[in-house]
Amino acid sequence: MADKYVEIRELTLLRWRVTGAIVGTSTAGVAAADLLYGDLVLWVSGVIGAAILAITGRRRDGSPGRRPVLAGPRSLSWTMDPQILVDAFRDAKLIGKDESLRLVERASRVGAGWAITIDLPATRKATDVIKNREALASALAVDEVQLLVERVRGNGGHAGRVAMWVADADPYATVPLRTPLLEVACWDAWRPVPFGRDARDRRICLPLVWTSLLVGAIPRQGKTFAARLAAAGLILDAFTRLYIADFKAGKDWDAAAQVAHRFLSGDEPADVLALAAWLVELVTEVQGRYRRMRELDNEVCPESKVTPTMSRDPSLNMPITGVFIDEVQVPLEERTPIKVQGKMIPAGEYIGELLTWLAKKGPAAGIVLVLATQRPDAKTIPSALRAVLGSRFALRVMDWRDSNIILGEQMNTRGWDSSRLLPSHKGVGILRPDGDTAAGADVLATMVRTDYMPNDDWATLCERGRALRETADTLTGHAIGAASTPALDPATVADVIGTAQPSTSLESPTACDPPEPLASVVEYLGADLDEGGREFIPSAELITALNTDRTTLSRQMSDLGCRPTRERIPSEDGTIRQIRGYLTADIRTAAQAIRDGRLPDPDDD
Repeated sequence: MADKYVEIRELTLLRWRVTGAIVGTSTAGVAAADLLYGDLVLWVSGVIGAAILAITGRRRDGSPGRRPVLAGPRSLSWTMDPQILVDAFRDAKLIGKDESLRLVERASRVGAGWAITIDLPATRKATDVIKNREALASALAVDEVQLLVERVRGNGGHAGRVAMWVADADPYATVPLRTPLLEVACWDAWRPVPFGRDARDRRICLPLVWTSLLVGAIPRQGKTFAARLAAAGLILDAFTRLYIADFKAGKDWDAAAQVAHRFLSGDEPADVLALAAWLVELVTEVQGRYRRMRELDNEVCPESKVTPTMSRDPSLNMPITGVFIDEVQVPLEERTPIKVQGKMIPAGEYIGELLTWLAKKGPAAGIVLVLATQRPDAKTIPSALRAVLGSRFALRVMDWRDSNIILGEQMNTRGWDSSRLLPSHKGVGILRPDGDTAAGADVLATMVRTDYMPNDDWATLCERGRALRETADTLTGHAIGAASTPALDPATVADVIGTAQPSTSLESPTACDPPEPLASVVEYLGADLDEGGREFIPSAELITALNTDRTTLSRQMSDLGCRPTRERIPSEDGTIRQIRGYLTADIRTAAQAIRDGRLPDPDDD
C-alpha cells in the first residue's frame, strides 16, 4: 500500500471534492426553494431523504448486513442480539450450522454479570457444553473464569437445558473476603461451614458431618488455609473433639493446640508413629460407638448414626470428632517397618490402611476426616483411600492427571481441570462437595474462592473456641496438658492393633489399585475388559478418552507392562486397515499383576 500512496491520496481527495460539491449544491438548492416556496420544501426534502436512506440501507433476505472488520469487543453483544449467541455456539461446534437454540429465559442482570437459560437442539447434551466451556468462552470473547455453565436439573430442567452466567470482569481479581465466622460467637458443627464464594458471589458452605474431605494443590496455593476454614467451624462448637497433625512442622496450626484433644507438629518418624497410635485409638473408638449405638433405643438412636442430640450428650461420649492431617503425604510415604499381624510392612502402608478404614466406617460414627496434601499422586494417596473421601477440593496443580487424582477419574473430560487455574488466583479451586451447596444439590462441581483467614484471625477463632470449651467444660487431652497416646512400638504393633482390629480384617497392604493411566483405561473399558468383551482397543480411542497425547500414553503404558501392537481392523468401507492399539488381554493381565502386588517389568517382552 505504501507504493500506491499517491493513487490512494488522489482517490481520497476526489471523494472529498465530490462529496463537498453534492452537499453544497443540495444545500443551495434547498435554500433557494425555501425562499420561493416556504418551509414546506424542508419537510418534503427531509421525508424524501429519509425514504431514500431507508430503502438503500435495508437488510435484504439472506444478507447479514454490513459487518465492520474492527467491531470491537463482542463479549456482551449477545445480550442485545440472541443471534450472536447462536453463532457463538456454532463457532464452538456445540450445535450444527442448521441448528439453533431455544430461549427459555432472556438475558437478565444477575449480580455482576448476565444470566440466560437456553434449550439445546434435540440430541445435544448440556454436559457437552460444560465440557467445552473453554471453546464457548473463546466464541463469546471472555476468559473461561468469567463463564459459568450449569445444567438445569430437577422438574424445571432436562438433559439439554443450560443456564449460563457471564461475568463483566474476572470475578476472582478482587480482594478476598474474610471468613464470616469472625462475626459469630459460636457455630454448630452440624451446619455446613462457610467456605468461600463462587463466581456469582454466592456463599458456598461446606458440609462436614457424615463425610470427609481431601484438599490438594501445589505449594503456596492456599491448601492449608482451606483446611483451616473447615476446622474453624468445628473449633467454634464446644462439643467437638479435634485431632490435629501438622506434618509441615510450621506454625500454621499452632494456635489450635489450645483446643485440640490430640496435637502434633513435626515430620520425624516418631511423629508418624504417634499418628499411627492416634488412628488405632480412633478405630477402637469407632467400634465402641457402634457397639453402644446397638444398645440404645430407637428414639435416641433411630439409625446406626450419631445424631446432634447424641453428639452433645456427655454420658454417651460420642462427640463429632475432626481429624485434620496437613501434608498427609509425609506419613503415607514413611518407610519405617512395623510388624502387623506377623508381617513387616512400611508404616505408611499401615497408616493408609487405618485412614481408609476410618473413611469408610467413621462418618456415621461422627468422625470427620480432612486430609491436605501437595503431592496428589497415585503412589502417595492410595486409590482405595481416595475412593471413599466424599468431598474434594482441588486448587491449582501442574497437570490434568493430578487434578483427576483429587477430584476423581475423568473429571477433566467433564470440564473440571484445576491445572487450568491461573497462578494469580490464590485460594481459588474446584470444589466437588458431598452434599448440598448454594450452587445446588445436583451440581457436580463448582469453582470457589475460599475465604481469607490469616494467622491473626485463626488465633482469634482458636481462643474463642477454647473459651467456649472452658464454659461447657469440654476441654480434654492435649488442651489441658493430659498425656497423649504413646507412639506405636514397631516391634509390638500386632499386640496393640489386635484389640482394635475391626470385625472384618483390614485390607491387605500388598494389594493396590493400578496407577494412572492404567486405572483410567480400566475404568473406561469397564465390562469390555472382561473375557468375552473387546479384544483390541485403538490408541486413538484411548487418547481421546483420556485427553492425552500418543507419546505420553505409549510411554506410560509401556512402563506398566502394556506394549502397543498393530492389528488389522476392517473399516466402515470394508477395507482392512492396520491400526495401532492395545490388546485388552494385556491390559487385564497388567492390572491384575499390580493388584496382586507384582509390579511389571517394562523390559520384559
